[in-house]
Amino acid sequence: MSSLDQLAARFESRAAVVAIYGLGYVGLPLALRFAEVGLKVIGFDIDRAKVERLNQGGSYIERITPQQIARVRAAGFEATADFARTAEADALIICVPTPLDAHRQPDLSFIVDTVEALLPHMRPGQLLSLESTTWPGTTDEVIAPRLRARGLEPGRDCALVFSPEREDPGNPDYGTKDIPKVIGGTTPVCLQLGQALYAHAIQTLVPVSSTRAAEMTKLLENIHRAVNIGLVNEMKIVADRMGIDIHEVISAAATKPFGFVPYKPGPGLGGHCIPIDPFYLTWKAREYGVNTRFIELAGEINHHMPQWVVGKVADALNERGKAIKGSRILVLGLAYKKNIDDTRESPAVEIMDVLRAKGADVAYSDPHVPVFPRKRDYEFDLRSEPITPENMTGFDCLVLATDHDAFDYALLQRHARVIVDTRGRLPAAGNTVAA
Repeated sequence: MSSLDQLAARFESRAAVVAIYGLGYVGLPLALRFAEVGLKVIGFDIDRAKVERLNQGGSYIERITPQQIARVRAAGFEATADFARTAEADALIICVPTPLDAHRQPDLSFIVDTVEALLPHMRPGQLLSLESTTWPGTTDEVIAPRLRARGLEPGRDCALVFSPEREDPGNPDYGTKDIPKVIGGTTPVCLQLGQALYAHAIQTLVPVSSTRAAEMTKLLENIHRAVNIGLVNEMKIVADRMGIDIHEVISAAATKPFGFVPYKPGPGLGGHCIPIDPFYLTWKAREYGVNTRFIELAGEINHHMPQWVVGKVADALNERGKAIKGSRILVLGLAYKKNIDDTRESPAVEIMDVLRAKGADVAYSDPHVPVFPRKRDYEFDLRSEPITPENMTGFDCLVLATDHDAFDYALLQRHARVIVDTRGRLPAAGNTVAA
C-alpha cells in the first residue's frame, strides 16, 4: 500500500491527526471544528503567549469561549510552537496572514516562513493544504517546488491542495461547518484526499479543477465586495454633496426584487480580506500584461474614505468654532465591523492615526476591544473609554466608526456635542452629522 493509500485509509477511519498552522481568526475556529468531530488536532503558532493561553484553557478571540477550549482540550487538542511535531500529523493546514508590504505588494513571508519551518519535518504520506488568500499560482509556484526539493512529489509522495478560508466573524448564521468549502488539488489524487479530509468537518464541499481556480475563486469573492463597496462609497460622497441621504436611497433601491444587491457605505474597508485581496490579483495580472483598472479604482476610493471622514470631522468642528488640532475626539468602535473584536485593517484605526497627526487628542470606545491591540503599523497606548454622560460631554466630537449594537445611542445623542456618523446608524439632525 502506497503512502497516499495509507493516508486515505487514515482519513476514512478518522485516525488522522490534523495540524493547523496559525491560530488566529481562521485557524483557531478550524482547529476547534476538527477537534469537535473527533479528530486529533495539534495547533501551531509562533506566538508563545497564544500557545500558553490555549493550553491553560483560555481564549483570546471573543466569540470563542473558554468552555469551548476546555471541551476540545479534553478531546486531545493541544497548541505548540514546536514545528518538529509536524511529523506527528497526517494533514497540515496553513492559515497564516497574507498582508501587503509597505509598497502595497503581496507579502508571502508568513506562508514561506511556515512552509520552510515545517518542511524539515515532513514525511511521505502527508497532505498539505493552504487556506491563506493569495494570488493564483502560489500553490504551484511557491509551495510545490519546495516540496519537490525535499523529494516529495505532489500526487505521488504527498498531497497538495488549496482550500481558501471563508470565515465571516460575527455572522450568527454561518459557522465554520456551514460555509461551503472550495478545494482545488495539484493532481486528481490530491483533490480526492483534500475532500476526504475536509468532509469530516465541513458540510458542503465544492471541488474545482485546480489550485489556481480555487485561488482565483477566493479573490473574485472579495473583489466583488470591494468593487461594490467602492461604488456605494463613491455614491455616498456624491449624495452628500447633493444633500441626499444615501442610506434612504439604498433602502429604496433594495425594494426592487431583481437586479440590485444592497451594499452599505462606511468609513473604509476593514478585515484581513477585502482591503488586501484585490491587490494580490492586480499584482499578478501585471505578469500577464493586464491592467486591472476597475479593481484598482475601487481600491483607491475605499482607501481614501478615512481621509474623507476626517474632512467631515473638520467641517463639524469648524461649524462649532473649533479646529481638529487641540480637540478631544472619541472614536466609537475600533473593530472593522459591528459586534466583533476583530480590528484587522480597521478603518477606525486609520481615522485615529490621521486625527492624531493633525493634532487631536484621540481616544476610543469599544465594548469588544478593551485595550488597543498590538499592531505592525500603529501604536496607541489606550484603553476603551466608558460610555457615560459625564465622559461624553468631555469630548469635542464623537466619530461613530463601527456601529456596535452594544452602544447606547440615545445616551450618545443626548450628551455628545457633535457626532459624525459614518455608518448611517443615527438620523442626521441636531448634533449628528452624516459622513
